[in-house]
Amino acid sequence: QVQLVESGGGFVQPGGSLRLSCTASGFTLMHYTVKWYRQAPGKEREFVASIGPTVNTELYADSMKGRFTITRVNANSTVYLQMSSLKPEDTGVFYCKAESDFGVPHAYWGQGTQVTVSS
Repeated sequence: QVQLVESGGGFVQPGGSLRLSCTASGFTLMHYTVKWYRQAPGKEREFVASIGPTVNTELYADSMKGRFTITRVNANSTVYLQMSSLKPEDTGVFYCKAESDFGVPHAYWGQGTQVTVSS
């Protein structure tokens, strides 16, 4: 069964840090581009960061640059999102998405992990 599972969310005060994990099973995540999105309640999902499968490339939304870092640990079939200097506006459900870069284009979404940044 193909699964993509986020974890690591929680409650954090402004300025704090969290590390989110996106772990795959049933497929080889290292061959996929992985993107993180954030969705606040009632709003559309917004792009946060991405990392490619074969090229060492990292992309970030402007509001995340300098604060967030996306990395891979292929042995664990996991992509991480290290988040620092968190702001209240970062609050939302964080989703990871695995996109194929070969064969028939397809993508998998995780169920999301809640991040709440508040005093």
